[in-house]
Amino acid sequence: MLNLSNVSIRLGGNDIISHVSFQLNPGDKVGLIGRNGIGKSTLLKAITGQIDPAEGQISILKGHKIGYLKQDIDFEDGATVLEEAYKAFKEIQAIAQKLEIIETELAIRTDFESAAYMTLLDDYHHLQEKFQVAGGYQYKGDTEKVLKGLGFTEVDFDKPVESFSGGWRMRIELAKILLQNNDILLLDEPTNHLDIESILWFENFLKNFKGILMLVSHDQMFLDNVTNRTIELTPHKTYDFPKSYSEFFKIKAELLEKQQQAAKNQAKEIKEMERLIEKFRYKATKASFAQSLIKKLEKMDRIEVEDVSQKAMNIQFPVAQASGKIVFEIEHLNKNYGDKEVLKDLNLIVTKGERLAFVGQNGTGKTTLSKILVGHLQPTSGKIKVGHNVKIGYFAQNQSAYLNPDLSVLETIEAVSDDSNRAKVRDILGAFLFSGDAVHKKVGVLSGGERNRLALAIMMLQKFNVLVMDEPTNHLDIQSKNVLQKALLQFEGTLIVVSHDRHFLQGLTDKTIEFKDKQIQVHLGDIDYFLQERQAENFRVIEQRKEQKTTGLSASKNTAYAQRKADRKKLRQLKNKINKIEEAIELQETLIKEKEVVLASSKPPSDPDFFNDYEMAKTKLSKLMMEWEKLQTDLEEISL
Repeated sequence: MLNLSNVSIRLGGNDIISHVSFQLNPGDKVGLIGRNGIGKSTLLKAITGQIDPAEGQISILKGHKIGYLKQDIDFEDGATVLEEAYKAFKEIQAIAQKLEIIETELAIRTDFESAAYMTLLDDYHHLQEKFQVAGGYQYKGDTEKVLKGLGFTEVDFDKPVESFSGGWRMRIELAKILLQNNDILLLDEPTNHLDIESILWFENFLKNFKGILMLVSHDQMFLDNVTNRTIELTPHKTYDFPKSYSEFFKIKAELLEKQQQAAKNQAKEIKEMERLIEKFRYKATKASFAQSLIKKLEKMDRIEVEDVSQKAMNIQFPVAQASGKIVFEIEHLNKNYGDKEVLKDLNLIVTKGERLAFVGQNGTGKTTLSKILVGHLQPTSGKIKVGHNVKIGYFAQNQSAYLNPDLSVLETIEAVSDDSNRAKVRDILGAFLFSGDAVHKKVGVLSGGERNRLALAIMMLQKFNVLVMDEPTNHLDIQSKNVLQKALLQFEGTLIVVSHDRHFLQGLTDKTIEFKDKQIQVHLGDIDYFLQERQAENFRVIEQRKEQKTTGLSASKNTAYAQRKADRKKLRQLKNKINKIEEAIELQETLIKEKEVVLASSKPPSDPDFFNDYEMAKTKLSKLMMEWEKLQTDLEEISL
């Protein structure tokens, strides 16, 4: 159980969180939402004990383990992907180390009759049981399963972590947290560095998680698919409903509507009371009545209505003169980075007005092709032709990194303006939520979302007929993403967008380009159609297997007879093998029992190879059991 009671947090003399209270129990999967800068990440840090609340109390049930994924992680070098992921199992590794020490000591000691020796042997058996209960025999398999789910391949497992980008290293940290068997998961923007396939796997993992989950995310579809409760932080109060994100806002809209009506009614009542006070306060016969109204007015709790407008971005991308019919023409394009082949024999024609989504796992070449299209990279071989009168606006994945941190917001945008649009600079900044003193803030102190908004504002100062947007929603809150989506929907030119945000892509594009195995595949339709097609493709594979089985059953009598004959032969062979394996298992079990009787007796084993033979017998038994299980599985399949 996790409980927050009237928690307030102050940083630099300012209230970041004010009087927040809620209780979470196992099974609660909470989406923690609110505009950028409201204190969501700060609250997670307070729960983990990194920040002390100025007021209130945070209590966690004793013994509960917390897994916390934060946005800024100090990575360590020197380990492979697997070795780094295995660090999630500190307890298991500590037990394994103790077992190794005892095994070494047992091998060299000769005081077999001593109490110390028997104690050491008891410790060894106790640790073996503890190792098994802790998952010591399956943690390596679990690790590989989670890493693969997050997009790693077996080829990646033995590579050093420092050879991976920050996004991939963040995945390793996420894998460690998911493997730790935590009671509480606190995840701050966990999908920022995941592709669509990894997000789908991650959603299924979290759906099966039995503990407490609290996550901060700007991925609306991810929130809808994973959470069953939403807590929104606002400047004046906390909203808490047992609903996913979309359902939460339906309820909140109704609540705000009632709140606004109640505020209007109260305003009318206040106005009438003030009129009566003013009318009677100076009349001797009515003075006491006026005083009672004044006291009533002073005690009245004023209804505060939340400002739901919150200055949403109201933007529109200006369009340049129309381009030619063919925008991009790619023929047999290849791209290598040294010995690494990223794109192979790509062929694609992009025509005027098309709207394409680039999707696929990270590292499959989406950003590479985007950079080639805009001229930031050259292909290794092949041709790329840019059409007539094509004017490209490019938003890079790290676009905000190109901003000068020493300039102010206003200075930054003025530096790229000209005589034709300089008068509009303030209006554009206002549309991107920079107004008042905010325009004088240095770029270096802006949040990730603010820098992205500034980078988008800069694009508004030029006219383009082609937009290539690489992960434009990174660090944007949900409201800002929705407004950006609306602006892109209104854009009349050609659009190419790289994104893993399914909600953002819905209805935005009319073609989906899937990147896989160095190739591309064109799918007509938006992201919803693409995902449905993928599901249907998987379903067709299952159906094909069923059809093959049905075809086999409905074949001619001769074929059916031959098949049954072959099955019976294979059945006999399997049963013979199983019988032989069971005899071998019995032999090894008898041998192990005999040796354990010797170990339990007061006389030390006389055979110098006793311990080696004992360990070999256990190893053989383990291999025989694995083989027996496989044969039993094969037997069951034939028997169906």
